[in-house]
Amino acid sequence: MITINENFLKLQAGYLFPEIGRRVSAFAKDNPSADIIKLGIGDVTEPLVPSILEAMHKAVDDQANADTFKGYGPERGYSFLIDAIVEHEFKARGVDISPDEVFVSDGSKCDTGNVQEIFGRDNVVAVTDPVYPVYVDTNVMAGRTGDAAKDGRYEGLVYLPCTAENDFTPDLPDTSVDMIYLCYPNNPTGTVATKETLKKWVDYARENRALILFDAAYEAFISDDDIPHSIYEIDGAKEVAIEFRSYSKVIGFTGVRCGYIVVPKELKAYKSDGSAVEVNAIWNRRHSTKFNGASYVSQVGAAAYYTGQGRLEVKKVIDLYMANASYMIESLKEMGYEVYGGVNAPYVWLKTKDGMTSWELFDKFLNEAHVVGTPGSGFGASGEGYFRLSAFNNLARVKEAMERIAKL
Repeated sequence: MITINENFLKLQAGYLFPEIGRRVSAFAKDNPSADIIKLGIGDVTEPLVPSILEAMHKAVDDQANADTFKGYGPERGYSFLIDAIVEHEFKARGVDISPDEVFVSDGSKCDTGNVQEIFGRDNVVAVTDPVYPVYVDTNVMAGRTGDAAKDGRYEGLVYLPCTAENDFTPDLPDTSVDMIYLCYPNNPTGTVATKETLKKWVDYARENRALILFDAAYEAFISDDDIPHSIYEIDGAKEVAIEFRSYSKVIGFTGVRCGYIVVPKELKAYKSDGSAVEVNAIWNRRHSTKFNGASYVSQVGAAAYYTGQGRLEVKKVIDLYMANASYMIESLKEMGYEVYGGVNAPYVWLKTKDGMTSWELFDKFLNEAHVVGTPGSGFGASGEGYFRLSAFNNLARVKEAMERIAKL
């Protein structure tokens, strides 16, 4: 008799973004003339910049010539991209990362979900709340949790509330934990972590032999010089942290797919007898076994980002998105909303008014203003009463969305 992994049956309803898509599709079907402005899912809207597009066209042409054709590439990624990552993302910031600590992938969503499987099922997992749902759901699938309570929180997970009351900065766990998911700049709140905040977490992890899973997918949006772009800017972090990076939002690769994960050789995990093992080697084995490498074309495109012209062109797009965020912040404040984020991250996090739930505000914005956002409760219990708007659109559409919301 074939049996099912019953941990999947613990998952609540549908994944957040497909549920939003379902509601939007139903509304569009019933209101075919409605002009819907989407500021919900964090999908980019601007086309690829010329330098990256040109490089990818050339890479496609390479596939048409026997002398330059590429079949299977290195599972860890081509050296032309890895070397550029090491030089521009880390050495330029005074961080010593070696090429064999970088693993190119098809994006951070996969990496943050896959990495947990190399660690024991009995590890206690801590997540900030609200949180990117993938961190939680993949650990539910792996069997590290019990069932979900009425508030949506799973038994066995340690939740670290992040609300306006604590400036969206979670306290250290008051119980022992083994795996800690941190995301900065944060999705969904758009807030950032200072060096002092990250040092607190690194010190905790070192003292407790815990692991930090640090999602830095939005680091390119940081404009404040005092905010760290990598957790490895903190002394000792290479002993206790894995970092995830993505090209999805930075260079518009949500549909192309490319990212990378950094697993330092200093990082150790432990066997049941207490002896240490090198995590880099374990991840390399898993990565090489289950992944054939990101496509040659996508890696060539990602590498073009690190040229001088590529950097300039991408910065213009990032500036465009952040101008959208600034406009939303000012507009929403004028409407009387409490607003957070949107300065070093492309997400604006606002507090609902008049006691509305986050899904009630979602329905109001959709049905009355034809604007799509993301209900905060979809990111966790502490997200109830909040709402996320994405800055990924063009300014004209953002202005139109704010005008519609102002009329509600």
